[in-house]
Amino acid sequence: MTNQEVEEFYAKLKSELEKTTVFPAEYLYKFILPTGEEKKAAIKAIFAHTDATIEEKPSATGKYTAYSIRLKVQDPDQVIAYYKEAGKIEGIISL
Repeated sequence: MTNQEVEEFYAKLKSELEKTTVFPAEYLYKFILPTGEEKKAAIKAIFAHTDATIEEKPSATGKYTAYSIRLKVQDPDQVIAYYKEAGKIEGIISL
């Protein structure tokens, strides 16, 4: 994706969140990462200073790990900030 496409995606996400969610709210993030301690530490570091609940589920082959992260957020901008931070992790897939 180009930078413009990424910004358009987040603008659309913000608009949808404003329409469908009453903030503050609990938000569920879902990510898939290649399995490994480095990736696990990276995703956990993003949410380290929060009260997030993090669940991990390895894929059938063990090659990837799915992360479900529940966190109370204050507004759409906070939701997007966590997505942007997670997006810096190489190989991450946001669902």
